[in-house]
Amino acid sequence: MSDLRVGLIGYGVAGAFFHAPLIAATPGLRLSAVVTGNPERAAEVREKYGARAVGDAGQVWDSSDLIVVASPNRTHVPLAEAALKAGLPVVVDKPLAATAEEARGLVRLARDRGLMLTVFQNRRWDGDFLTIRRLASAGELGAVNRLESRFERWRPTPKGGWRELGGAAEVGGLLYDLGSHLVDQALRLLGPATRVYAESDIRRPGVASDDDTFIALTHAGGARSHLWVSAVAPRLGPRFRVLGSRGAYVKYGLDVQEDRLRAGLRPDSPGFGEEPPERWGSLGTDDAHRPVRTEPGAYLDFYRAVVAGLREDAPPPVDPEEVVEALTVLEAARRSAAEGLAVSL
Repeated sequence: MSDLRVGLIGYGVAGAFFHAPLIAATPGLRLSAVVTGNPERAAEVREKYGARAVGDAGQVWDSSDLIVVASPNRTHVPLAEAALKAGLPVVVDKPLAATAEEARGLVRLARDRGLMLTVFQNRRWDGDFLTIRRLASAGELGAVNRLESRFERWRPTPKGGWRELGGAAEVGGLLYDLGSHLVDQALRLLGPATRVYAESDIRRPGVASDDDTFIALTHAGGARSHLWVSAVAPRLGPRFRVLGSRGAYVKYGLDVQEDRLRAGLRPDSPGFGEEPPERWGSLGTDDAHRPVRTEPGAYLDFYRAVVAGLREDAPPPVDPEEVVEALTVLEAARRSAAEGLAVSL
């Protein structure tokens, strides 16, 4: 069976460091064309992947079996809509849309056309999150009462670019960037949210989008999530602190896969998602705790599931209805921060 031809729209950070190498390493997929207007990136695409480089998304519809949208956030909805109307299944980088209503429109369109629509919520395949899910399902945490989760960085000098400088029109800022991952993970672990409270600030001069945000969720089952995203944290907190009725899991440091992708390692190389023992988290109480091996990170599983969905009619790796749910929470968080109140869902 011939490989599925993939048209990748966008070759910035998401396209170059995540999607292109993962697509190239997934059996059954072939990166056939990349949309980029940058001559240096176009040359890299041709040399590294043997793919065509084109300047306009409309040039990839007829030569692709799958479209991956990894362009700036404000373009996600129109490009995904155009691809679906062209009869093509679509992977969209997070966030799928600026609003839950826009996302629902894409879900309806994909359903009406009988096409796969899925979203690259790759942090579901972070090794630390996979470890938490394993510990929770095995009952080693007991009943999970509280999730604390952070994506914190120390970047007192802005890097520039649309994510920091574009404001709401670009769907920029940390709430919709890394916050998309934290909210998605919280909902997958603890179930639907019924109440949202958020604090969101712009701390650095010249930045137009939030760079320091906190979100508190109350879940339907009674658990609570406290989520932080910040570019101005001079001392970093734990990536995860999960408190249960039997014990806690505490983990510092980020999943290793992003750094390895940025360093040019192939995601199908042996040990790619493995974390060294000195970075493992610990499980237990202050009186008695032990290190716990981090599950291997598995970003490749996302695209393997895309192939299974297209070839074998398996479910998509990320149900877009779940993404609508997460966007509803993000919208509530934005409203809560703006109005200084908790929002009930």
